[in-house]
Amino acid sequence: MTDTAVRRPELAELGLSTGKKARLHRILYRHGLGNGTAMFLPYDQGLEHGPRDFFANPAAGSPRYILKLAVEGRFNGIAIQIGLAEKFYWDYAGEVPLVLKLNGRTEIPPADQPRSPLNATVEDAVRLGADAVGYTLYVGSAQQEQDFETLCQVRRDAHRFGLPLIVWSYPRGSAVDAKGGKDSFYMVDYAARTAAELGADVVKVNFPNPGAKQGARKEYQADGTEQEAVNAVVASAARTPVLLSGGERAGDDAILEKARMSLEAGALGCIFGRNVWQREYQESLRFVERLRDLLAKYPS
Repeated sequence: MTDTAVRRPELAELGLSTGKKARLHRILYRHGLGNGTAMFLPYDQGLEHGPRDFFANPAAGSPRYILKLAVEGRFNGIAIQIGLAEKFYWDYAGEVPLVLKLNGRTEIPPADQPRSPLNATVEDAVRLGADAVGYTLYVGSAQQEQDFETLCQVRRDAHRFGLPLIVWSYPRGSAVDAKGGKDSFYMVDYAARTAAELGADVVKVNFPNPGAKQGARKEYQADGTEQEAVNAVVASAARTPVLLSGGERAGDDAILEKARMSLEAGALGCIFGRNVWQREYQESLRFVERLRDLLAKYPS
């Protein structure tokens, strides 16, 4: 494994249409810290995991609570599904950018060959005043061919309406489990490259684990550090800005260290959900302030 950290690409280097460039500029330079870095607040877990994720902080079950947190925490955007966007976003429209998630699934069916079906359109996003759309892609699933075709149509629509397309690029399925696992360096690296190859404007991936090697290709068997792994993932995205996720709730210092490594690698920023809102409101804001202090050190 070699050190392949890259410089964060500028908006002018991304080949964006006028509408996409204008919206990404608004997200990155008129919200959050306004310094070209980004922190997003995802709130699609109610669909993906059910209400169990709100047990740690029952108040987080209220979308209004989360939207208020996104505004007060000065996030660059909030990612939600269409039902919550239609019922709650209008209270804060314009105060925090909306990323409308266009697809989603529940955790109830078997996860061996997942697919996340569409439940909203790019036109819905325009109607709701969104600044971007989000699409979850399951790389490596037995249903990835249909997934690729659906993403192709979403990409065309996003281009036509001038909305940036953020792809949640997730390795999933039985084949992934047999080749290192969903968080392995091999799979996360492949997922980042796949999203870039398929036309994502921004790609969201999990933080790679270089120690998960069982079943991975021989090129990923060499020893390496977490920093080297995340450097490689950001480089593999090939001028597609990268957001790193926080995953399940973990210790603050560990999460912030992963965010630091991501920014050192040239990532655009982070997208933290449960690590933010699975705690009392003021504690959430204190954690977000620590994250903002970190992002302030990496302007572009």
